[in-house]
Amino acid sequence: VQLQASGGGLVQAGGSLRLSCAASGRTSSNGVTAWFRQAPGKEREFVSAIRWNGESTYYAGSVKGRFTISRNNAKNTVYLQMNSLKPEDTAVYYCAVRFLIYSRSVNDYNYWGQGTQVTVSS
Repeated sequence: VQLQASGGGLVQAGGSLRLSCAASGRTSSNGVTAWFRQAPGKEREFVSAIRWNGESTYYAGSVKGRFTISRNNAKNTVYLQMNSLKPEDTAVYYCAVRFLIYSRSVNDYNYWGQGTQVTVSS
């Protein structure tokens, strides 16, 4: 599976961004796409995930109610709509894929995109 993340940028606090993660390769199996983020000097952390059948979504507590994850199966693309952004959301955002079982652990994901920078100014 190859992943291409895009959509990052610079935004003021309270603003919005939409990240995209386009997948190619083995995309017909039962899988999970997740977003993680890593701020400078911090460990990579789970943000959100969605099963490829689109029936289950998951969020970290820090983003619940502000971020929405969705999937366009026809385009093999997962989106992360980020609203009410805060300076503490500043990080490099990565999308990742694993098959079958949902997980919030970085170590459980086999395929990673290249990351896209999100910067939220105060």
